[in-house]
Parts: sequence; C-alpha cells; structure tokens
Amino acid sequence: MHWTGLSPDEARKFTADKNKSKRDKRKSLHDAVQEFINDGDNIGIGGFVNSRQPVSIVHEIIRQGRKDLTLSYQSAGLAVEYLAGAMVLNEEHLNIKRMEFAYWAHEAFGISPLFRYLAENSKLELEDWSNYNMSARFKAGSMGLPFIPCRSPLGSDMIQRNRAKVMECPFTQRPIMLLPASHPNVAIIHVQEADIYGNCRIQGPLFTCPEIAMASAYTIVTCDRLIEHDDMVRFPNRISIPFFAVDAVVEVPFGSYPGNSHGVHYFDEKHIPEFRSVCEQARKGDYSSLKDYYETFIFGVKNTARFMDKIPFSQVQQVQKIESGSRLDAGFTVLE
Repeated sequence: MHWTGLSPDEARKFTADKNKSKRDKRKSLHDAVQEFINDGDNIGIGGFVNSRQPVSIVHEIIRQGRKDLTLSYQSAGLAVEYLAGAMVLNEEHLNIKRMEFAYWAHEAFGISPLFRYLAENSKLELEDWSNYNMSARFKAGSMGLPFIPCRSPLGSDMIQRNRAKVMECPFTQRPIMLLPASHPNVAIIHVQEADIYGNCRIQGPLFTCPEIAMASAYTIVTCDRLIEHDDMVRFPNRISIPFFAVDAVVEVPFGSYPGNSHGVHYFDEKHIPEFRSVCEQARKGDYSSLKDYYETFIFGVKNTARFMDKIPFSQVQQVQKIESGSRLDAGFTVLE
C-alpha cells in the first residue's frame, strides 16, 4: 500500500510517544511553520471551500517556501489557490507534488483558474475522492484505523481515480468500499477561539477539522481570539478540538480572510474576485498581475496584521457588519 504522510503503524507509534501534556503552546506564526512544516510533507487543510480557510498559515508557508508538498482536504478554495499561485510564480521556491481531495474552486466566485492551469500542464498528481470519502479517511485516521468501510461512491467510477478497494462484506455478502486512512504530517486549521493549551472552540460547521487534527502528526491552529482557559472549560461540550491534538496556537485575527469566519466576519466579496481575476490572467499567460498581488499582499508584508493594513478599512468593516446581521441588502456595498 502506498501511504502519503504517515502509515497507520507510524501514526500509532507517533501518537503513543508524543508529548500530550497540557502546556503553553503559543508560538509566532513564523516559528510554528518553521518548526512543523517540512519539504515533502502531507498537509491536511481545515475549513471548507472559502470558509475558515487557514489563509494566514498558508501565507507564511509561501513566505518561507516549501517543496514537494501533498495537500489533503475535502473541499478548499483560497488556501490551495494561494499555494498554487506561489508555485506558478516560482516552482523553485514552493511547489505542490500531489493532491488528495474532492473539490478545489470558489463556489459562488467561480472555478479555480490555477487548478485548470496546473492540471492542464500536468504539474500535479491528483487523487479524486468525494467529500464524504475524504471525511471518512480523516475519521479513520483519527480513530487509529488503517481503513474504514464505506458504501460511497460504489455507484460511480471514482474508484478508478483513487486507492480505495472493493471487497465482499463478510456480514452482508454485498460489495463494500474500503477507504485508506489519511494521516497528514501536519494539519493547518483556523478556528474562532482557542486557549493557550490548544483547546479549540469552533462556531458553525466543524468541516471535519477535529478529525483532521486528530489524524495528523502535528497541528498548527490559528484563532481569531485567544481566550482564557477557564472560559474555555466552562463549557467543555463546546470544545471542538482537544488540547492534546494541537502543537502550536497562534492568535491571528482575520486569519481566514478574505474567506469567512462564522460569527466573526463574512467573505470579502470584493477581494476574492480580485484575487481570482489575477489568477485567471496568470492561467492565460500574463503573470504580471499575480506577481504584483503576491509582492503586495504576501511577500511585501511580514504577517497577517500588515496584510490587513493593505485592505481598505471600509471593506473590513463591511464583512464584519454582514456577519453580525446588520446588512440590509443582499449585495456587497463598500461603505463611503
């Protein structure tokens, strides 16, 4: 069996030997990426499409550069698009070797230009799964199982595009699909709230983030708000990711911007299309606008706070107002 990331046996041994003490895990974003993300790693990406994408972590990975990456996720948009853009601009600085995924695009904002570019130019190894299958693979990894049985998607030809196996169920004598567990080397996840020990509170859909964290060897978490531990444990049933699954905690307000963070801010319906537009220009052979974007918003700043300084305050104010429910109209209007 070809494993990307850790094999189940490697993952079990790693988890058994890992330091699971409750300790202060606060780090700078630079140090967290430098310590836990290496060339050749399988990176598990949290969030879903452009919701709670770990954009700030991805920007730091781009600044530092990594090579031969495998990206594992259900559905993603911004996080993967940013990494792909860096690869398009300079493969010697950052490149993606393989992706195990269900969907890469931007939903209402359009398909991914750079997915098309990289796929048409045979730049990537692609392993195709459904959203449910990728969730199940992370679930198997989080449970310490080498595989998980699943009926989906036996009714399709997707099995021709991945490593799943079909066998006869010993109990029903009917076909059943076996999905290999996914054990990324490192998970990158953005949440709304965390404490210094790594306990995380997710507001809104979980997007399989707890399973991704539990399945991965290491987990880097960014949070919109770092809260007191006593406040976190007042409601233990609301802890979505436990401290022992997390290795680094970084407080990064707007760490998923220009995507949304449920209860904190909405999608930036102006910035996302602008970013997608420069990616589309690069797909067609004009790299100048994409290069300018990266120089302005990623390489030209040292952290997310400086990135947000580049965004007009009226746009930032608007995405916060939309998420708070104060928007009266359905369209995006930049405040004067």
